[in-house]
Parts: sequence; structure tokens; C-alpha cells
Amino acid sequence: MKNILGREIPEFIEGYGKVKPFAGAYANIDRISKKEVKINCALPGQGKVLKSIREAILECGLKNGMTISFHHHLRNGDYILNMVLEEVANAGFKDIKVAASSIFPIHAPLVRHIEKGVVTGIYADYISGPVAEAISIGLMKNPVIMHTHGGRPRAIEAGDLHIDVAFIGAPTCDTYGNINGVEGKAACGALGYAVPDAMYADRVVAITDNLVDYPACPIEISQEYVDFIVKVDSIGDPKGIVSGTTKITKDPVGLIIAKTAAKVIDASGLLKEGFSFQTGAGGTSLAVAAYVRDMMKKKSIKGSFAAGGTTGYIVEMLEEGLFRSLFDVQCFDLKAIESYRKNETHMGMSASMYGNPHNKGAVVNLLDVMILGATEIDKNFNVNVTTGSSGVIMGGSGGHSDTAAGAKLSIVVTQLVKGRLPIVVDDVTTITTPGESIDVVVTERGVAVNPIREDLIEKLNAAGIETMTIEALKSIAEEMTGVPEKIQTEDKIVAVVEYRDGTVIDVVRKVK
Repeated sequence: MKNILGREIPEFIEGYGKVKPFAGAYANIDRISKKEVKINCALPGQGKVLKSIREAILECGLKNGMTISFHHHLRNGDYILNMVLEEVANAGFKDIKVAASSIFPIHAPLVRHIEKGVVTGIYADYISGPVAEAISIGLMKNPVIMHTHGGRPRAIEAGDLHIDVAFIGAPTCDTYGNINGVEGKAACGALGYAVPDAMYADRVVAITDNLVDYPACPIEISQEYVDFIVKVDSIGDPKGIVSGTTKITKDPVGLIIAKTAAKVIDASGLLKEGFSFQTGAGGTSLAVAAYVRDMMKKKSIKGSFAAGGTTGYIVEMLEEGLFRSLFDVQCFDLKAIESYRKNETHMGMSASMYGNPHNKGAVVNLLDVMILGATEIDKNFNVNVTTGSSGVIMGGSGGHSDTAAGAKLSIVVTQLVKGRLPIVVDDVTTITTPGESIDVVVTERGVAVNPIREDLIEKLNAAGIETMTIEALKSIAEEMTGVPEKIQTEDKIVAVVEYRDGTVIDVVRKVK
């Protein structure tokens, strides 16, 4: 069958089940139910601190075929996933499903567990490195299920993703299970992606390298959700949090793109008192923030909030009084962690509060402007940030689809050609975010506005910002690079890409 975007998807996928096809960004917003949570009650005098991860695994009653979960706030410095899976393998368990909010190159040992049948399923919002490569060549028994940052808590709360045991990396934890991310040698800041796991998993194990006397202060995830606590030597290296660029680009082309994007924001009429904003951590995206910062100062604008994964640059805008507050689901660098620790207007939010479409209002719904990246964009403004030019998985939606759906103005900033390949193509390899949620594409060669935004085209033209069609951008790119050959894939589906509402927007097939 075909979904509304014309993507060919089987009605039933082995290892996934019956497919509910994507029908539009807002088509699956119904009155919904959240799953019942069953807990094991703690009695007076009953301790929670155990001697080892192995003991915790056994106390939780782990069985073959169960699902265990992890969060990614330590990003490429995380040690927890590898430590736990090593113990799971040593204990002889098989057919385990791993629900990690994101997977990074540091998690390469997971490939060995896949090969040995210890792990046969993965759920994640973002996957990069050796695990992504192994999935792409068909190493997994079952297709990986790729969520968005808002879609993952939706799936957990709805019961679509049932977690048997959640392992939460806790930078600080007291002896009764109160957790925070702002104290300890592995402080990582906000713990928003771990909150749904803590609330809905059958069993929750806090793993910490900073066990403190009761009570911990502050408390972000409370004792009421934690069954057991294990102290280890180290839960991770906080230097690995700063993975990838979190600095403003100095590339002249990137700066041209950023300056143009800022002009688009200004022309849209959204840059006014109470302005709300989110940008990614990439160099060009942060350069957009720099130009917006200058405009806000010049116009004496005070914004309502900035949101998302937070960088030190956005923290500086808060400290300068350009925003009243920050909403933070994870910290991208050490300055953001320090701000989250000290500044009461720098507030944490759960992943559900951030982007879940099936709650009573996500923060993304209140965004005025979102700055996004892209691996590919097609003539219908569909965006791919899941697979690279070879068809190999190299990322995933993260908050891309959630913020694009919620923001009044979603802007993709990108160079028109990367690695001698055009970014604008006839059809993207994998649809991550539907074109109906993308308003503007800004490149160094021109600006394209989605035709459904006639109001925006008028505003940009009135402001002297010349626009062109997406087809014109594609032609310019192909004049520079030629038309690339189509990626060759096999029939086997290695990943199912779910939209934030749980419908299937696309699949990823095994690369040849």
C-alpha cells in the first residue's frame, strides 16, 4: 500500500506487525487512552541499594524477550548501556529488545550483542556510528523502530512500547532513589528523556556514580518511581556530551545562509515581543541564533522562551534578558548544565511535555520559529535526516518532526550541495518529516517557500527577500553536481520510521 506521501509500505511488516500508514501531520489526533501502570510497592525499612548491576537484573526478574530502556543524556560519553548489556549477555539472556532514546558511536559493543542474538530488537529516536551501519546492512533479526523525541513518550504512555526494566543513568542519586542530573562528576543537566521511562516501566533501576545520603537536592526524578539503586565507578564521561559542533560556524557560506534565515524570520512578523524560538546545535543553526540575537537587541524585544536541547549560546541569550525562560529537555554542553543547575528560569521538561502530540499540549505547539537541518529535501518539501547519501542510517528525527509540526515557522537551513551531492532532489531517500510541516528552505543560492504558505511568500517579497521555487533550487544544484544515481537497496526492511503519532511515514531497506 501507499501512505498519503506515496511511499510504498507493506500492510504487515515481519517483526513489526500491522502497519498504520501516515495520513497527515494532524490526522491521528484523537481522544486517546494512556496505559495502566503496575508497580511493586516498597515497605517501611525496605532498602533499595543493591551491590551490582547483575543483582539488579535478577531482582527485576528479567526474562528472554523482554524490553529494557536507556536514556542518552550523556550522549557519546554514556557507559550505562554497554555495562548493562554486558551483564545481560553474561547472565545468558537472549532476544532482548533495547529501547534507547538515542544510540551513539560509543555504543559499538551493541553490534556484538546483535550478532550473538542477545539483542534482537531496537527502538530509538536517533542512531549513528557502528550500530547504525550494522542495522543498514541487515544484521538485525527484526526491523528497528525509529521514533521522534515526542513519539517515543507517546508510544510508552500509550502502551505501544512496553518497557519491562528501565536503567537510568543517574549523575546523583540518594539511597531511596531520588535523582538529579546537576550534581556529581558526570553531571549532564536536564533528564527529560528518562522521565517517561521512570514513570511507565515495570521496574526502574538507577545506576549512579554519586550515591548521596537521603534526600538528594534537587530532585528531578523522584523515589516513587525507582525500585533499585546500583553504585558503579563511573556512569560516563561528560566530555562526550559535547559530541558534534556546538559553536557558531565561521564558514562564509554558512554565515550567508544564517543571515538570510534571520531576515526571513524578521520578515515573517514573528520577531516581536513574546517571541519563542528553538534552534539545533549545529554551527549554521547557532549562527541564525546569533543574527536573531542582534535583531532582538536592536528592536528591544524580550522573548517568551527558547526551547529544546540547550547550548551555552542560548543560555547567554537568557542571561542577557532576551528570553524570560528556557525549557530544556537535555543539555548540549557544559555551560548549559551549569545554567540548569543555578538559574531557576532555566527549566527542565520531560520528553512528553516537549513533543508528545497525544497529551494536553506540548511545548512545541507554542514555538514561533524552529531552525532545522536536512540531509535531503525533495520537491514536495519532505525532509530526510534519517539516512545518508549511501542509504545508510546516520541519524533520525530526534525532535525534527515534532518541532516542525508545532512551530508557526519551520525553516530548513542547508548548503545546496554537500559532498558533491545535491541536497534538493526529486524524492528523498527516506522521509523523516513531511513537507506540509516545512515552511521555508534557505540555501546560499536562494530561498524557497512552500507554496501552501502564500501568506509568507507575500511577506518575504514585500520585505525585498527574493524567493524561488524548490524546483529552481533543484535545477541549480544539479547544474553543479549532475543528477546522482539512485541508491540501490534490497527488499528487506531494516527500519520502520514512525511519525510522532505512531503511524508509519516510511521504511528503510537494506543497502546493497
